[in-house]
Amino acid sequence: MSRPGRSAARLPAALLAAALLAPLTACSPGTTGSTDTADTTGTSGTTAAAQASPGAEDRPVTVAVTPTGKQVPAGEPVRVTATGGTLTSVTVTAADGRTLPGKVAADGRTWTSDRKAVPGAAYTVKTATRSAGGTAGSSTAAFTTAPAGKVNKVDWRPGGATTVGIAQPISLVFDHPVRNRAEVEKQLKVTTSNDTEGSWGWLRDWSGRDRVDWRPRTYWKPGTQVTLDAELNGTDSGADGGWFVRDYRTAFTVGAGQIVKVDLDRHRLSLVRDGKTLRHIPVSGGTPGGDKRSWRGTAVLMAKEGTINMNSETVGLGNAYDKMVDHSMRLTWSGMYAHAAPWNARFFGRSNQSSGCIGMSDADAAWFYAQVRPGDPFEITGKDTKGVVAPGNGFGAWNLSWAEWQEKSALR
Repeated sequence: MSRPGRSAARLPAALLAAALLAPLTACSPGTTGSTDTADTTGTSGTTAAAQASPGAEDRPVTVAVTPTGKQVPAGEPVRVTATGGTLTSVTVTAADGRTLPGKVAADGRTWTSDRKAVPGAAYTVKTATRSAGGTAGSSTAAFTTAPAGKVNKVDWRPGGATTVGIAQPISLVFDHPVRNRAEVEKQLKVTTSNDTEGSWGWLRDWSGRDRVDWRPRTYWKPGTQVTLDAELNGTDSGADGGWFVRDYRTAFTVGAGQIVKVDLDRHRLSLVRDGKTLRHIPVSGGTPGGDKRSWRGTAVLMAKEGTINMNSETVGLGNAYDKMVDHSMRLTWSGMYAHAAPWNARFFGRSNQSSGCIGMSDADAAWFYAQVRPGDPFEITGKDTKGVVAPGNGFGAWNLSWAEWQEKSALR
């Protein structure tokens, strides 16, 4: 006759505790043994039970993390879901030490990262939980993302820690096409010291590349401080564009309220600062009646380039000129400048006889060059011109109405 089995009540206390805890060990699907790290191939969620010592009526919290596995596609937020309890904290850390910020939902059961998982990264997800019975627990999961097959880079203006004129836009030019324009635009955050109203607009740069500019509704208020945070890392450009693998940031200050008024019919340039005219300068603009005419509308001073070589062949005017030019100030990508032009001295203030640029004497050019800064608007008028400066030919966005410019946003 066999001996009757012992009841649970007669088990030693240590053995009883072990028997209760054994089913609570966290395991990845398809594995055996004790582990608190999930790292399996695939894109479905990984479940890890919180390591805890529940009471008699307490049940363990299970935690699901997505994505999971190795070489998973980038560009998605990280999501953590708790079943049988709530999340008390979630930390997602990349191998380089950077963390993905996120928020726990109001019910405490889900957490979603604010940023997307970036290409070519290894992440560890550490989760703290509390069961329905009040028991604390923790779990850890891990995943890696596939590297970017193609990287999209950005060239931006203006540079950081600069002072610019009141017409300066924020301008980003991309190495490769951007098809997911709305997704990219959502990652571009402009902050100003006085809540300046403005909008992004997509256009084709003079180089043929995709470009997006942010301009205020009207000229900047002098003294405005501006910051751009382009949180692009982990964003897919779309077909043929590749991934962004870094963020960009620039900050600048708006200088004096300075406007350059160019009247080609009167052959005169006027510098106006804070509503006061500082000087009238006699000039000669582009020759009427052909390709040598100047542009009209609002052009923005792009750069002060100093003494440079100007060659007419680079702007499609044959061999008309090839010379070194002083005090050169670029206004368009197509080659219109304001600069010293002593060879045209007899025409200053009298007629337009240049190859499209705004020329003036050496003395006037030296003074004027010292007064202006990139971002200053040149408001150009005249009857016989080539037309209005296009938005992508330098910074010609000011030649569109505010309504027209807003329509160029991908988020409209």
